[in-house]
Amino acid sequence: MDRTVDFLQANRVFLRVAELGSFTQAADQLALPKASVSAAVQQLEAQLGTRLLHRTTRRVQLTQDGLSYRERAQDLLADADELQTLFQAGEAAYTGRLRVDMSVGIARHIVVPRLPEFLAAHPHLELQLSSTDRRVDLVREGFDCVVRVGTLADSSLVARTLGRLRVLTVASPAYLAAHGVPESPDELDRHRLVGYTPLLGAKPEDFEYRAADGSLRTRAMPLSLVVDNSEAYMAACLAGLGLIQAPETGLAAALTRGDLVEVLPGFRADPMPVSLLYANRRQLPKRLQAFLRWLESVLKPHLV
Repeated sequence: MDRTVDFLQANRVFLRVAELGSFTQAADQLALPKASVSAAVQQLEAQLGTRLLHRTTRRVQLTQDGLSYRERAQDLLADADELQTLFQAGEAAYTGRLRVDMSVGIARHIVVPRLPEFLAAHPHLELQLSSTDRRVDLVREGFDCVVRVGTLADSSLVARTLGRLRVLTVASPAYLAAHGVPESPDELDRHRLVGYTPLLGAKPEDFEYRAADGSLRTRAMPLSLVVDNSEAYMAACLAGLGLIQAPETGLAAALTRGDLVEVLPGFRADPMPVSLLYANRRQLPKRLQAFLRWLESVLKPHLV
């Protein structure tokens, strides 16, 4: 039992040193002698048979093995915390770390503005929020759950579809003053599209729309620019570089201010599905269950 406790404590010490990049600062925060902190990390490295940290006179850095081990150690301690609260009720049951990922647009426009209420309700949770337009590997990168927009690939993950985000085609007033307002897709030959791809070098999506007969169609258009993130995509449109097709949630404020104008409202692209993904576990941790319930309630009003 003592060896297990010592191993968990050594991992806590290692993670604090890795986070702060300093044995001295870690010792101060943990209220331990610096020699004890150093000894705990050395003992952990000896048990694992590898060096986790590069030590120099100026700073401490993770080795490649240390980078790989850090995520596993965080999961280990989170699971240990979960076991300790397995049969507890009330707020005591909601402790530990949550690591989640979602698109920049959903994080910025929907989730982050509402986060204070969730964190106030669960003050003992440590939430790590990744917001990126690339598709992270939930298992390999150690995420508890992911909010994914778009069509899902087959996987062993649990996927729960929450609804769909309405997609609009918009442009800036300056762009429309220079190029005219298209009334139908047949008029798009004299317009330009801002291309988007999460990986530069890949082919951006063509313009998509539902035709009058209900069929889904795509149309190749000249590209003024290709970007690899949603912030640059929006900025390019505001700068008058062309049309974009994006979820309504991220466009609402600019449309209200008049900085952007919807075009071709009768020829919208299909709404984009929004799904929650998480690992297929027999019993989800209580902290994750609580976050998933809250997240679903926050996203629902924005979905169709």
